[in-house]
This record gives sequence, structure tokens and C-alpha cells, in this order.
Amino acid sequence: MTISYNWLSEYLPVNIEPERLSGILTSIGLEVEKMESFEEVKGGLQGLLLGEVLDVQQHPNADKLKLTRVTVGGEPLQIVCGAPNVAAGQKVVVATVGTTIYPAAGEPLTMKVAKIRGVESYGMICAEDEIGLGTSHAGILVLPGDVEVGMKAADYFKPFSDVVYEIGLTPNRMDAMSHWGVARDVCAYLSHHDGLPAKPVIPDVAFKVDQPSLDITITVEDTEACKRYAGVCIANVKVGPSPRWMQERLKAIGLRPINNIVDITNYIQHETGQPLHAFDYDKIGGKKVVVKTLPDGSSFTTLDEKERKLSSEDLMICDEASPMCIAGVFGGLHSGVTENTTNIFLESAWFNPTFIRKTSFRHGLRTDAATRFEKGVDISNTANVLKRAAMLIRELAGASIASEVLDVYPSPEPKKEVVLPYQYLRKLSGKLYHPETVKSILESLQFTIVKEGIDAMVVQVPHHKPDVSIPADVVEEILRIDGLDNIEIPTSITITPSVEENYLGERLKEKTAGVLTGAGFTEILTNSITNAAYFTEEELKNSVKLLNNLSNELNMLRPSMLQTALEVIAFNLNRKNNNLRLFEFGKTYSTSGVGEYAEANHLCLYASGQLVESSWKGKSAAADVYYLKGVAEALFTALNIKGAAFEKGDNSDFDASIVVLVGKEKVGEIGLVKKSLASRFDIRQPVLFADLYWDELLQNTTSRVQFKGLSKFPQVERDLAMVVPKSLQYGEIPAQIKQLRIRQLQDIRLFDIFESEKLGHDKKSLAVNFTFLDEEKTLTDKEIDGWMNKIMNTLEKNIGAEIRKQ
Repeated sequence: MTISYNWLSEYLPVNIEPERLSGILTSIGLEVEKMESFEEVKGGLQGLLLGEVLDVQQHPNADKLKLTRVTVGGEPLQIVCGAPNVAAGQKVVVATVGTTIYPAAGEPLTMKVAKIRGVESYGMICAEDEIGLGTSHAGILVLPGDVEVGMKAADYFKPFSDVVYEIGLTPNRMDAMSHWGVARDVCAYLSHHDGLPAKPVIPDVAFKVDQPSLDITITVEDTEACKRYAGVCIANVKVGPSPRWMQERLKAIGLRPINNIVDITNYIQHETGQPLHAFDYDKIGGKKVVVKTLPDGSSFTTLDEKERKLSSEDLMICDEASPMCIAGVFGGLHSGVTENTTNIFLESAWFNPTFIRKTSFRHGLRTDAATRFEKGVDISNTANVLKRAAMLIRELAGASIASEVLDVYPSPEPKKEVVLPYQYLRKLSGKLYHPETVKSILESLQFTIVKEGIDAMVVQVPHHKPDVSIPADVVEEILRIDGLDNIEIPTSITITPSVEENYLGERLKEKTAGVLTGAGFTEILTNSITNAAYFTEEELKNSVKLLNNLSNELNMLRPSMLQTALEVIAFNLNRKNNNLRLFEFGKTYSTSGVGEYAEANHLCLYASGQLVESSWKGKSAAADVYYLKGVAEALFTALNIKGAAFEKGDNSDFDASIVVLVGKEKVGEIGLVKKSLASRFDIRQPVLFADLYWDELLQNTTSRVQFKGLSKFPQVERDLAMVVPKSLQYGEIPAQIKQLRIRQLQDIRLFDIFESEKLGHDKKSLAVNFTFLDEEKTLTDKEIDGWMNKIMNTLEKNIGAEIRKQ
């Protein structure tokens, strides 16, 4: 939400400095995220002076240049000028040496003494585009002859300047989506803290009908979607530019002035928070306005010239025969105000927020009006705002009010009543408030005190606060105005220990995070809402789509953790952070039918780039699938998961993949992400991904850890080299050896792989280390040789290994 300081100050009873106002806004819950100066003319014409050209002579060394003498109130200045229209006696704008000018296009320029074709020049006679006053560069800007020489250009032109606040509104604060609403909160603050009976200075509306010359009939068929609809006819409208003061205010908050009618509706919307819509009266068929829904699939062409298929739930503003506008969202192409419009019908209404929100998302039309209607506008102010706008159009467009205000409001909305117990206020706020203080604050926010009791008070909620419905909401309003900083810090704090439902799971998460961060990984947290365009039709079959998606790019719950992480990896790589080791705990989502949804917990690891940078000690080492496999094995050890195995996988997202098993249960996958998938995120270096199914891991972990003393007997290591088929997976070797049930065999470790044409194109040599240990005695060479012979015989027989004995 953008707020203009000058505009807001018009509604405040006292003048407040911009810095203090910024602090007040933040303290009452309207956090100022940015405060900056706005200048209609960049630089504000500072340093520029009005001068007079005393004489003009031909430049001695250039045909197209003139040598002028210009006075700005002191010693005449010699200035070289190339403008064709410069002449003696002209009043002009002069940029003297040291002045910085801000052209309409281009970079700022600071004046220096310059030598132009051999003649020194002490400044510049300015064209309007050179100082940001326009776009013309046909010649210098010539002013009326009665201007005062030496006057500051800023004092003469009076360029508009303002201070603009960017307020970070929470979604419930529709009451602050206008300058009136913000002024109401500021006045409540002043009343409470400064002791001033401050009230917003809201303009009075002296509405009157000039001549009832235009008739219109309003019918509301869908009273659930439209509880109040008001309109007025305005004749003899002259569409043209809006006045400068209105254009300045609209520009300050980032709106582009269009014409007086459109600008007035935009101005009123940002002044009061109530969207309006103007129709060309002469284009309304049958002079009837009907608020209703149309059959599903009906066609309607909107202002952007797009034909849209309507839903039977879209509320429409129609005339006797056809639709004119999508209510509260977007106007129609054929009913809007143009430069030829002479009569208008002006609408002000209250539309059901649910209807507007669904229609807005359904058609992808996120307009300012829809944003306000979907949060809930002030239904009590519908007609008053309409009158205010009508009188502005009368004043600024030379029009006349041609009808009474037609206000269709069949069932006036009652105000909500909330009971606020004083004890509850104290409990929730942590502060003891006097009932009179509470009453004063609430009345300054336009709440009505219905009843005051010993233990509680009953308050009536104004219509501009649709978010207030329970006592906690009222407490929040009191705290906002009083200030959270004014709550006393207690001298003691009572804490009730909580019992976590999933204590073991959370403890193991912490342990896992500790292991991974110790291994150089960084934890990330990505959005569980993602883009359906990332996935194939097959992957989308059981996916969970969002009915009201936040945007076209965020329209479904993720079926995989990989794609959202690739966004993070791409973000880092684009900023030269090329060596990444990341992990994330998160959920994926799926559906098996209407209303049947499932969530799955995951622990995902990501690696890309170099694990070790090259240095004088050695070469660099890049991450690969075996690195992530090793990290997974370390995690299983830390989590006390027994019997983990790794087999070759066939995941279509991977160029190479490993399936992780515990027993016969699949608990994860590790792989190299396909180049085609990575390239969709503009990633050009390999990305490794391990997806571990957290729920399955927890089922296989053993919380009890057993310890035993270190053996007092030495362990013995033996190495074995063998030639095996290249297609053989290493996992087959320990699997065969384990069948021998050699109790003293403690560990099997692959430490070298060698391939060569001498071995054969379909062969490879593996070097495996074996560790033996007996807890009860020292092993002998004879025992170890016997076990090694068994191992060699088994490998030769079962997998065709050729044992290399030298």
C-alpha cells in the first residue's frame, strides 16, 4: 500500500513531520517498509536561476553556435549556446557553474567551465527537456517577459514534491487500504498519546441534484453476491485532463493520470478505499442495470480486448440485453467511458469477497478493485463515497447531477457485537487497562460502546473493520493504538513444559542436521507450492492442484522435492556460488481421488560443484553419486539403521541412480540429475540428488544404542585383487562373501578400480581390503589364510573372478 504524505496530511488535524509520522504508522501496525522522497521533476530544479539574455553574437569559430551574455542578477555570464531560437531580451532558465541538471532522458550533468571551440562558457541556457520540464529540444525554454531576473527556478515553476510511504499491510487490514483509513488510525494514536481529541478531517459532501434529466433502473437479482448497490447519473460530462493537483497525487502513489473521470474514480478509491466504476450512460441498453450471474460458458469481452468464457458463479453488471462489466473485477470493452462520452452512470457497491476472489483468480484478473473487494469494503459508506465522487465529477468535468442516488440495500447489514471481558484483556495483553482508557481507544477507532459492566464491556464493531469478530481482535486494536512497547516486562515468567507429540522424530532430525552441517552441508527450506510446468503429464496424474493459486507460477503442491531445490541451486549458481552442499527436510503431496490426499516426509541432499578446491596439496575433487552414497551411509550409522543396501536404479530423472534399501523396503534413491532436467533451470554443471524417505527411515531406526569395549586383540588386514566382468556390480562381492558366515570378518572395503585394454574391454580389476578380528584371541596366519582361500574360491566359482596372486 502506497501512502502520500501530502495527501494524508490533508485529513489530519495537526501537522506531523514525515519522520515522526513514519514512526507512528509503524507503531500502530502499519509498518513503513520504505520512506522516500517523490519529485515530479527530478532534482526539483535546485540551483537553476531565471536570467535575461543581454546580447547575442555569432561564435567566432562555429556557424551554428552563438556567444551570449546572460545576467542572473550579478555580473553577466558568457555562455556559448547552440539553440536556434536564442535572442537578446529573452527571459530564460540558466544553469550556472556547479549546478547539476537532470535531463528528461539521460544521466545527470554538473555544469563546469567549458571551452567550446576556443571560447570559454560559464554555464548553460536550458531547453525544457534538459531540466526535466518536458520533452522538447527544439530550442531553449523562453519565459514570459515579466519574470524576475535572479529568481530561483524552483520558486517560479513550483515543481511538486512529496514523501511517499510503502506500508506493509497484513491481509486483514483492509480498513487501512486508503488515506482516510490511515488517517483514522493516526488520529486514534494522537488522541491516546498526545491527549488531543483528534478526528480525521473528512470533506463534507453537499450533494444535490441539478436537474433530474436521466433515468435508470437498478435490479439486484443475486443479493448474496451483492448486498448493496448504489448508482447516480451525471450529465453533460466533458472528458479531459484532470487538474494538476489530482494528477500530482496520483503520480506520487505510482498511478498514471488518464482523464478526469478515470482519475476521479482512482482518486476516490485511494482516498476512501471504495472502488467505483463509471459506465457510458448512453450505451446502457434499456437504461436498466441488472446485477446477476450468467449461464456457464457465456462470452464477454473485457477492456483488454480479450474474450473470456464466464462461469455461472461470476457476478456481472448487465444492461437489459447484455453484460457490461465483471462486477468488482474488470470493465467491459463496449460500456466504458471514452473521450466522446457526455453522460455517465457511476456505480458504488458492496460485493461479496468470496465471489470476487474466486472470479479474480478464475480469470487471472488481479486488479486494485478486486484486491479491495475481496478483503471486504465498508458497506456503510457505499452511498456517501458515491456522492463524494459525483460532486468531484460535477466540479472537475463541468457536469451536472442528473438523478438522485439510487441505493438498493434491501437488508441493511447489522453491526457485529463483541463482548470484551476485562480479565481476558489483561490476560491476552499482559497489561492492566482502565476501562476509560479502553473506551477512549475504541471510540477513537469508531467502535461503539453498547454496554459497560463491572467485568466486561460490549462493543459494536464498525463496518470498516470486517476482520474484527472475536474478543482477541478487539484486544489487538487496543494494543495497536496503545503500543506494544508500552507493555511492561514482567519480573518473573512462568513456563509450562510442553510435550512434543513426535519427540523421537524431532530429536533425530536435530541429530541428522548436526551430522550434515558437520559434513559441510547447509540447510535450505523451499516452497511446498510449485509450478506445474516443471512436471510431465505422467507426474501430474496424482498431483494436488490449487483451486485458488497464488499466481500462474505457483499453482500446485509439489509431488517431488527436486524441482524446488533446483530453483535454489540455479539462484546460487547465477551468483557464482558454484560449490554447493545442501539438505532439506520437507514434504511431498499426492492425491488418489477427490478429497483423498497424502503427505510424505523426505530428507533430501543436494551436491554440485567441487568438494575440494585444487591447491598445492592436490587436485580438486568433484561431487559424484558415490559421495552422496557415503553421506547416506554415515547418516544410517548415526541413526543406528542396520542392514542398509544399495542397488542400481532406473529413475527417469537420473542419468545414473542408486536405490537405497533396508531389508527389502525401498527407503530412498540417489542419482545424477539428468542434464535435460537441469538445463530447464539454466543449470549447466552436474547436480547430485539423494531423496531419503524420512518416515521409512524412522521406522527402521533403533533408538537404543549398544556400546562395547575396545578389543584387546589386534585386527589383521588382507588385500585381494581380482579381475571381474565390467558389468558386475561391486555389491555382489560382499553379498557372496557374507554367505560364508565368517564371524571374524569385520569389514570389507573396495579401495581401487582399474580398467585397461590389456585386461580387455569388458573387464575391470577390483582391489578389496578385508579386516579380520577375533574378540577372544590373537589370529594366526594359518587361520587367516584359510578364510582368504574360502573367499577366493567362492568368488572364482560364483562370479567368475580371476584372482590376481602377484
